[in-house]
Amino acid sequence: MSGAHKSGALLEVSGLSVDIPTEAGVLHAVRDVSLAVRRGETLCVVGESGCGKSLTSLAIMGLLPPSAQRRAHRLALAGEDLQAAPARRLRALRGDRMAMIFQDPMTCLNPAWTIGNQLEEIFTWHGKGNRRAAHDRAVALLERVGMANAAGRLSQYPHQLSGGLRQRVMIAMALMCSPDLVLADEPTTALDATIQLGILQLLAELQAELHMGLMLVTHDLGVVARIADRVAVMYAGEVVEEGPARTVFTAPRHPYTRGLIDCIPQPDRMVPGQRLGTIPGMVPSLVGEVQGCAFRTRCAFARPECAADVAPRHGPDAHMWRCVLPPGMLERAA
Repeated sequence: MSGAHKSGALLEVSGLSVDIPTEAGVLHAVRDVSLAVRRGETLCVVGESGCGKSLTSLAIMGLLPPSAQRRAHRLALAGEDLQAAPARRLRALRGDRMAMIFQDPMTCLNPAWTIGNQLEEIFTWHGKGNRRAAHDRAVALLERVGMANAAGRLSQYPHQLSGGLRQRVMIAMALMCSPDLVLADEPTTALDATIQLGILQLLAELQAELHMGLMLVTHDLGVVARIADRVAVMYAGEVVEEGPARTVFTAPRHPYTRGLIDCIPQPDRMVPGQRLGTIPGMVPSLVGEVQGCAFRTRCAFARPECAADVAPRHGPDAHMWRCVLPPGMLERAA
């Protein structure tokens, strides 16, 4: 990613890595990830399950398990160094300046507290107002995420809500303090297709209203096509391609990105009975030394030089990709 794109960014991540010790060796779960999010911008991080998307978000928030080891050249929110910030300062930032919408609300909501207690606590703990103001804010946000009888829901416990309603509570909770940055980890997983669209539209509206940055982790490229300004494609713990959404979708430079796009159903372009694209093979193990392009064992374009470390290449509009193929080869193959 070019320096021009990073300058003025709300979130700056450069050279982020996460290592996790295991009995078999060190798992290099996130490898040299660099990305940025500006105010009012949506960055979608996509890739198969297990490619490091969620761990990248947790590393940014400082919510990794104790055994995990995080390091980065730079990790900053609005210019503030998150690596150098003491634990007390990080607690003050989380929920206030930056917030996260987790994928599984049942494991994140406290079963012993009512919905109202959990929403209002965030607001008052960060000094945004008194309990009455917190109550009014909670009701307003629950209404905005589409919950009927929002005021009545505040006295209920998480187990009394469906999975979709719990996810709406998580979204409202993340927005209680009007954060500058929201990290959303598969925020619509528990919702049906119609509600998914409504939630995504809500996030887009709130983003415009609050001028916040949004980093959305997902494996649904249909979602990405609707709302992303920029896309970061992750594979085996690293970003293999990153750039403007339109550029990445229309002119992908990495074979993995091309493979993901080919897996999207396109009714207007497909004939009856035509098979969807597939990506053969499996994601390689990231335990121990990892060298070269991790996708080479599944890539139809692999060549000997792929076994060596592949330096990032750059194109217009801060488009970055890690591949030795000359530009244009993927388009000709497609």
